Amino acid sequence: MSSSKEIQDFAEKYGIKNIELVQTGALLNGKWYNDTENNFAVNNPAFNQPILNVYDTPLDKIKQCIEDAQVAFEKFSKETTGRARNTILMKMYELVTENTEDLARIITAENGKPLAESRGEIKYAASFFQWYAEEAPRIYGDMIPSASGSKRILTMKQPIGVVGILTPWNFPAAMITRKLGAAIAAGCTAVIKPASNTPLTALAIAYLAEKAGLPKGVLNIFPTAHNKSREVGSIVCESPLVKKVSFTGSTGVGMALMSQSASTLKKLSMELGGNAPFIVFSDADLENAVNAAMDCKLRQSGQTCVCANRLFIQEEIYDRFAARLVERVKATKLGNGMDPETTHGPLIHEKAVSKVSSQVKDAVSKGAKILTGGRVATELGPNFYELTILSDVPTTADVNIDETFGPLVPLIKFKTEEEVIGLANDTEYGLAGYFFTKDYTRLFHVAEQLNCGMIGVNTGAISEAALPFGGVNWSGFGREGSKYGVDDYVVIKSVVIGNL
Repeated sequence: MSSSKEIQDFAEKYGIKNIELVQTGALLNGKWYNDTENNFAVNNPAFNQPILNVYDTPLDKIKQCIEDAQVAFEKFSKETTGRARNTILMKMYELVTENTEDLARIITAENGKPLAESRGEIKYAASFFQWYAEEAPRIYGDMIPSASGSKRILTMKQPIGVVGILTPWNFPAAMITRKLGAAIAAGCTAVIKPASNTPLTALAIAYLAEKAGLPKGVLNIFPTAHNKSREVGSIVCESPLVKKVSFTGSTGVGMALMSQSASTLKKLSMELGGNAPFIVFSDADLENAVNAAMDCKLRQSGQTCVCANRLFIQEEIYDRFAARLVERVKATKLGNGMDPETTHGPLIHEKAVSKVSSQVKDAVSKGAKILTGGRVATELGPNFYELTILSDVPTTADVNIDETFGPLVPLIKFKTEEEVIGLANDTEYGLAGYFFTKDYTRLFHVAEQLNCGMIGVNTGAISEAALPFGGVNWSGFGREGSKYGVDDYVVIKSVVIGNL
């Protein structure tokens, strides 16, 4: 673990005022564990250098914390009401909100995104605690009419049990709160493995949850080094005590976790990879579409699960759209996320840079043209890739097939609505999709035809707590947020009363 001096230096360097938020251990059954030997380094991707050492939780402690979470569940689910859980979640919301600036700085330090985006993430993350605080007292059952006059059918929703939560690095706060908020509202306990690249944000949230009065053992969070991720996933998925697993990440890993969960027939929710189409019809508000492309495709340098991956522009406006987008991209500034003038930060690691570079080279070799960008910004560091726009991208290019997760904007020309729907749906994925039009008839027709779990029409910003977030096909299943978000954390029990 990092020493108190190292933690103090980190807090001072990144302007973090509440030093108690900087935790480097594991929270297991109400106790913080640290070790001077079992550690791994957390890097700042802007500098590609370690910022702190974090406890690498031993596997035996993870197994024990699952058992402890089961004990805590027996008490928490029975002794707290929805109203009591509302109070805890609202306090968690208030504490996260009060510590927005410090939490944002922790995110930028370990994730690299610009500070303004980190502040936005904390606001988004806190909203899930608020949302589920409001849902907790309203988890209702039903009275169902029976075919028999002498019977009545009642249903009740009960918490499923211990929940395993496995989260990614790109939204280290929001991807936890969106799952944890629902679990607590339902009366479940949770064991959480945060991404190895970004554990500090998760640990800060765990610290605030303690301060909010969350009982011992309800929230257990264990950072681990990347090379143990597969083993930890197996432990969580194969444990008979864990009744549900919620995972956000790649489709390949999701498939592996689903296979591991089969032995115990777990309930699962999976938010996996995407290949989002972004369609601009010739009747669209061009400036709005360009603004949406900047936000939707290039926010966090393209490292969001719902960002556009393929941009289809109708031929009548193709050249104007491309020219305006190039203008906007050239006005951005790539750099350290802590710099207030930075609009776009680094990619998470060099492997991500290599993927973007490979897709650019592939597209160019097949006839695409570079309008701007197209290289590693080595003068800034190995994790920076220039915001890149390609024109005349052929449908055979790798970028059309595989999610980029980086700042590559491929422009593809189309003629007709029928053609572009076919191109947009030519993928196994179906997380998000976007299109822009002023034709209300087309609005409904295209929205119904696109094979996506979420559609943005005339907007590139769809995410909020009220949205049922999730995909179809290889993008996973289950919904997070919204009035449906608690459903994956409860079981419905039916009670038939006879001889009335």
